[in-house]
Amino acid sequence: MSEIEKIVQLKRQSGLSIRQISQALNLRKSTVSDYLRRFRESGLTLERLKELSDQQLIQALFPEKVSTERTSRAEMPDFGWMHTELKKRHVTRQLLWEEYRQGNPDGSGYGYSQYCQLYRDWSKTLSISMHQIHKAGQKMFVDFSGLKGEVADSRTGEITEVEIFVAALGASGYTYAEAVRDQRKPSIITAHNHAFEYFGGVTEMIIPDNMKAAVNRADKYDPDLNETYQDMAEYYGTVVLPARPYHPKDKPKVELSV
Repeated sequence: MSEIEKIVQLKRQSGLSIRQISQALNLRKSTVSDYLRRFRESGLTLERLKELSDQQLIQALFPEKVSTERTSRAEMPDFGWMHTELKKRHVTRQLLWEEYRQGNPDGSGYGYSQYCQLYRDWSKTLSISMHQIHKAGQKMFVDFSGLKGEVADSRTGEITEVEIFVAALGASGYTYAEAVRDQRKPSIITAHNHAFEYFGGVTEMIIPDNMKAAVNRADKYDPDLNETYQDMAEYYGTVVLPARPYHPKDKPKVELSV
């Protein structure tokens, strides 16, 4: 006979007080009182209580313990993926939670309210930055990927190391990439020409990273541009606005592209 059965039986059949039951079973009065309260709230009868297994008894009288054990085994949602998915049209937290629950068919996953609260807590850890709005045809961001590639001569088999030039439009994120021999002025100017041809036009502004062939000295208000690079901009009727050093958020489109 389980302890809870003994307590209920002594109370219901013998009519003992909580203090008497406590003394008889060598239990604290608070424990006896708590067990009796849980028994009353469960709606069970003494006969039904005797029929339950230990696990069923715990589930009936201590539902919060079962919930805690289940939660401790719950798989933590992928909040990074969730954050990205929520930016899509028609995607809601409810929809993502249902997919999450399908991935935990044993019922060990978090409930909807806790799922949302965990996401809100995770969101507070993100760094806050101003959302940049780009108009179509206004900006073209340019940079080198930082990773070098290799090009093989089909006739001689000679392998040449190349730089990867990347240009991205601000509004659409539409990207152009080209392998060039180096980061010198002829290569950069030629790559810009090809990017303009690829995009079918010239943007109002070019936002270059601080590549030496384009920018002699970066400055927010009065940047010192390379003369040849400036001549190219004037020829195409556009202006150059270099990104600030160590500020990747000034050129997020190309940072994502590289």
